[in-house]
Amino acid sequence: MNPHLDRLQPYPFQKLAALLRGVEPPAGLPAINLSIGEPKHPTPEFIKHALADNLDGLSAYPATQGGPGLRNSIAAWLKTRYRLPEISADTQVLPVNGSREALFAFAQAVVDASRPGPVVVCPNPFYQIYEGAAWLAGATPQFLNMLPEQDFAPDFGQLPEAVWRRAQLVYVCSPGNPTGAVMTLEQWRELFELSDRHGFVIAADECYSEIYFDETHPPLGALEAAHALGRGDFRRLVVFSSLSKRSNVPGLRSGFVAGDAAILERFLLYRTYHGCAMGPAVQAASERAWRDEAHVAENRRLYRQKFAQAVELLLPALPVQRPAAGFYLWARTPIPDTDFARELVRRYNVTVLPGSYLAREVRGINPGRDFVRIALVASPEACAAAARRMAEFAAALPR
Repeated sequence: MNPHLDRLQPYPFQKLAALLRGVEPPAGLPAINLSIGEPKHPTPEFIKHALADNLDGLSAYPATQGGPGLRNSIAAWLKTRYRLPEISADTQVLPVNGSREALFAFAQAVVDASRPGPVVVCPNPFYQIYEGAAWLAGATPQFLNMLPEQDFAPDFGQLPEAVWRRAQLVYVCSPGNPTGAVMTLEQWRELFELSDRHGFVIAADECYSEIYFDETHPPLGALEAAHALGRGDFRRLVVFSSLSKRSNVPGLRSGFVAGDAAILERFLLYRTYHGCAMGPAVQAASERAWRDEAHVAENRRLYRQKFAQAVELLLPALPVQRPAAGFYLWARTPIPDTDFARELVRRYNVTVLPGSYLAREVRGINPGRDFVRIALVASPEACAAAARRMAEFAAALPR
């Protein structure tokens, strides 16, 4: 077996299950689970119909590159959303089966393990796929701590020049999971300059890009930043996006990668052998979803409602604030985050995720310690009920 498999740590939800083993919640309170970032809003009916109406496509093998209808719909969406003058549906867009599998596979295609000491740079806290992808590609993950005193912005100076020289791939997540922080144009400029100096590829995870709170100011995207900085060829940049959060279809497993045509050409070759073509019925439903914005605006309205309620209810007891984007509250806890999560279930039957499970101790700091991630994915009524219980729980804790 691949010896790098021994480097993989249990997934955060495995750790959470172990933490809660034997905990008996109050019988009279219904369970509310806000630990997993799984959208619970209803899937739009037109997406279901498009899926059902195209089941005849199951009789044919799909092309790894996807059909022109889907690629064109994604390209059109990218041009409108990020104000791009042009992006090629043929060479700069590639459908994938959700961003998760693509984020993992991308490292396998990019990292050259024959070079000495390859490094993959990741944010910390982070989506654990980045770390696992690095190890299994034969690289060593190096982490940038995202700290509250820096507004959870990437501080590229945390890593010495010797590490940057060995970097082959950098994962960024904007809007961030779990903090919701959005990278600025100047931060992108700094990262692009580092990429030019050292030649590494940037993998920009943007799966939360369509959950934001001001309809007139959507979050800045990586392709948008590249175009604004005169990098219209998107050199050494690939963006990953998904319909899961945007359209409430996590089970559809549909997303795309877009960016540097030369890199995508090689990634397509890899994927041809990987055997991960998207089924025709899923392609048809995805094409419809990317061409419709009304359901996405309604999705954001529900999240605005839930965040307003939750922050108002929690603020007297917990120091929380609405993030720039995404559907998580990243809340500091007055007691250790694992104790907070376990006792919250035991006393109030509400499940949240300890922040320390989403991070690694780096340079003497685990930036997730004494935080919890609260995923406001349930109904507005359930989220409000959970916030009331959490506020009551937190108000009684020692300070």
